[in-house]
Amino acid sequence: MKGYRISVIRHGRTAANDKGIYIGRTDYPLSDKGAAELAGKTDEFVYPKVARVYSSPLRRCIETAEILFPEVQLQTVENLMEMDLGKFDGKSADELVDKPEFKEWLKGGADCRPPEGESVQEVQLRIYKALREVILDMMQEDLLHCAMITHSGIIVHMLAGFGLPKIPPQELQCAPGEGFDIHITADLWQRSQAFEILGLTPYHA
Repeated sequence: MKGYRISVIRHGRTAANDKGIYIGRTDYPLSDKGAAELAGKTDEFVYPKVARVYSSPLRRCIETAEILFPEVQLQTVENLMEMDLGKFDGKSADELVDKPEFKEWLKGGADCRPPEGESVQEVQLRIYKALREVILDMMQEDLLHCAMITHSGIIVHMLAGFGLPKIPPQELQCAPGEGFDIHITADLWQRSQAFEILGLTPYHA
């Protein structure tokens, strides 16, 4: 049975990442340092040849796609946007550490949400919709290998929620401009809403 491969890659570094600030929907661009780091990675690593890039609509992801895959058609997918962090967005852990609602949020759980933000359960539903949109598009267009540029939180929840084998979320963290290759078949997706985690991407030159 035909399979479809997606290289799921985290966007490059922003000024907020360098300052240790939580960012969700705030539309930060890449920092100069982050853009330079990505450009360096294109020399250090071999990025896959892909037929299309699916990206979160936030600037840090679109700019990452333009650096890593400059000649490839880009298609934004609304549901690949980062988790809505509500009142925690734009704050550092030091600013939030004494707040009871922050301590509660750090405990985790499917229904746990930041004030005025999104729960893990809501994020998982969005990820499912994003995957369904991307997979259907790849199948209809017969695109066998594509890239997906999204956010750290989305990657962790995507692979922990839908990936096989089951891997603890803490082992699914990835550096900016790096991520994981996944493999999808129509049968496994339709039967179990699952895909296979193949390993790390990009590849060492």
